[in-house]
Amino acid sequence: MAGKSGRTISAEPRGTVKKLLFSWESAMVLVFLGVILLGNVISPYYTLKNVFREMPKYLSEIFIMLAMGYILVLGDIDISVGSIVCLSATLACIADNAGLPFVLVVLICILTGLACGCLNGFIASHFTELPTMIITLGTQIIFRGIAEVSLGPGGSISLQNKDAIKLLSRKIGIIPVSFFVVLVFALIFIVVLGRTTFGRKLYAIGSNSTAAKYAGIDVQKIRWIVFTVAGTMAGVCALFFLASTYGASTTTGQGFEMEVIAMCVFGGIATTGGKGKLIGGFFAAFIIVCLRIALGQINMNTQLILVIIGAMLIVSVLIPAIGNALRLARKKAEKA
Repeated sequence: MAGKSGRTISAEPRGTVKKLLFSWESAMVLVFLGVILLGNVISPYYTLKNVFREMPKYLSEIFIMLAMGYILVLGDIDISVGSIVCLSATLACIADNAGLPFVLVVLICILTGLACGCLNGFIASHFTELPTMIITLGTQIIFRGIAEVSLGPGGSISLQNKDAIKLLSRKIGIIPVSFFVVLVFALIFIVVLGRTTFGRKLYAIGSNSTAAKYAGIDVQKIRWIVFTVAGTMAGVCALFFLASTYGASTTTGQGFEMEVIAMCVFGGIATTGGKGKLIGGFFAAFIIVCLRIALGQINMNTQLILVIIGAMLIVSVLIPAIGNALRLARKKAEKA
């Protein structure tokens, strides 16, 4: 197509294929394949059947990761999601043991998460001078405190009626139902963030919230919605977590917030807001899940596994920083 200047303008942006091949998301695919290869090398039990058998106990965290990606794109953070999982799972167990129908148990679990997320969003959007780190630190303590009071002296509770919850842990062939549910949710979240007006508003707010406000975006309303969605997804996480553990305790969900943030950051989503794609976080989540399964099969210490994941997170943060430093040095050299 020719422009007014007489130049030919291509309908396709230049460098599309190159950008795709050298994108962070493509690197995630290569790392994922590398982890699969590593698992086969270090463990004779690292088969597709065994991986899918062990996967459900880790998959539930991915539900929170999808919502956490939205929060990080906004430039905010939520460290209360692990406590929301604990409270949601606790109340669901209490409701189930009280003899309520399974449908009501599911609603109580998810609505508890929604209510907690809504509270986070309300405080964050109405008291904008408070950092979301401080807000969610406070609600993290409150939510887990309520769960601990509800659990009583024993500090734990088990489901008496496990038949209904087992529906969520069933398999289709060798693949757990939760795997398909995660894929459906991931597709929805990825499309909304990358292909809709709402997603573009999130990036605009994360890049410059003041400019977004003057552009007519209701910044605080969107923040409230995203925090509510995050709480709801924590409730969904609690439901599928119960399908694997059949109970809750005072330590349920502990550390989930740090793990899902690690998944997002490792997937290329910037904690400063306005950058990153959720597909990268999705691949990063499965990299961490498959790595944990592989290392667990060789009986590696759990704390050492966390050290390895932490090291991966630091490297993932350093690589873009080193790349930017090299580009700046090259530009200065060219000017000189």
